[in-house]
Amino acid sequence: MSIKNVTRRGVIKTGAAAGAGLALPTYLSAASHSGFTNAPGNDKVTLGFNVPQTGAYADEGADELRAYELAVEHLNGGGDGGMLSTFSSKSLEGTGILGRKVEYVTGDTQTKSDAARASAKSMIEKDGAVMITGGSSSGVAIAVQGLCQEAGVIFMAGLTHSNDTTGKDKKANGFRHFFNGYMSGAALAPVLAKNYGNDRKAYHLTADYTWGWTQQESIAAATEALGWQTVNNVLTPLAATDFSSYIAPVLNSGADVLVLNHYGGNMVNSLTNAVQFGLREKIVDGKQFEIVVPLYSRLMAKGAGANVKGIFGSTNWHWSLQDEGSKTFVKSFGTKYGFPPSQAAHTCYVQTLLYADAVQRAGSFNPCAVVEALEGFEFDGLGNGPTLYRAEDHQCFKDVLVVKGKENPTSEFDLLEIVEITPRAQVEYAADHPMFAGGQLGSCNPGA
Repeated sequence: MSIKNVTRRGVIKTGAAAGAGLALPTYLSAASHSGFTNAPGNDKVTLGFNVPQTGAYADEGADELRAYELAVEHLNGGGDGGMLSTFSSKSLEGTGILGRKVEYVTGDTQTKSDAARASAKSMIEKDGAVMITGGSSSGVAIAVQGLCQEAGVIFMAGLTHSNDTTGKDKKANGFRHFFNGYMSGAALAPVLAKNYGNDRKAYHLTADYTWGWTQQESIAAATEALGWQTVNNVLTPLAATDFSSYIAPVLNSGADVLVLNHYGGNMVNSLTNAVQFGLREKIVDGKQFEIVVPLYSRLMAKGAGANVKGIFGSTNWHWSLQDEGSKTFVKSFGTKYGFPPSQAAHTCYVQTLLYADAVQRAGSFNPCAVVEALEGFEFDGLGNGPTLYRAEDHQCFKDVLVVKGKENPTSEFDLLEIVEITPRAQVEYAADHPMFAGGQLGSCNPGA
């Protein structure tokens, strides 16, 4: 049975935990009660999962949705409980959230800010979602975070890597577990200098939106601080599928490194084009030409195939980690879906647990109570080591992984190897760092 509300911009589906059947939507509005937006009744609580089901980041979105469904299953006491058992906070017991069964609605962001806002708005206003989470684009995340601030619900950002999400566009109702462009630069630059030397000339291709801009700024600043030169930075449209016209000028630019500030399908296509143009065999001034992908994922590596071999990048999490939280999550996800989770899946699963735990510890779904419970919260056991949700900007701080494409993978999932776990202290920065300047966190908005 499937119930769908077809809107002008997309489809909103309603459902409970996987295998538990689907529930009719509840039409709650801020005016139907006092206190805060979409205060749940005594029986159930609705969460909104807003992911890219179409567009350049659809592969990431599909894995995010799998993780969200698994998190709901575990919160409701199903499956093996996953990371509820390894999470340092012991507030969650598999009895829902504050005794309410967790249900969910989903929307397709289409990797477009307007579509993402429309689907989130529908989930809040028509379906009674008390928390929105998801996204694999920083443009989408920032747009939806702003909407949630206005509506008076919590936004637990999914995969968003722009500095701006917890920088100039930060909001009191928004929280990000994923790392950011600055952290990638701080972790990756020393590894690049160690492997390729300090005398390098980099040519950047950059996705033309908030993530690409801040990622490029971050990796350029970090590598220039170690002696590299930035020869050029060319912006590319997010909708691009063929990057040949952008790759050709690199050949005669004098650059000996190509930095692809691209993600998802964009990175798969641009890397494929770069290899087709023979860049990996090119010698410039006696130096082997190199390609760098600052933000990696297993799904991207799978899409790019053999082209990723030996290419460095950074990632928020990887399924090969051997801490108890990671092993437990990989087992749960693999048992349910038959393959290991991506970093996008990990982030979205963790964000769902962190929200549920904050409500449980606060004893309330009121967004302001949740904000208070998450600000300055330190935790462990969720796959990234000791982690802090900083109060000043709602950014998580934790270790960052530097990875590279494996030369001899053993399976279609074994494509990246961890070459360094960069300690948290190396990627931390002051809340007023210039790359994060502008904007105010403001005050929590409970809505109604």
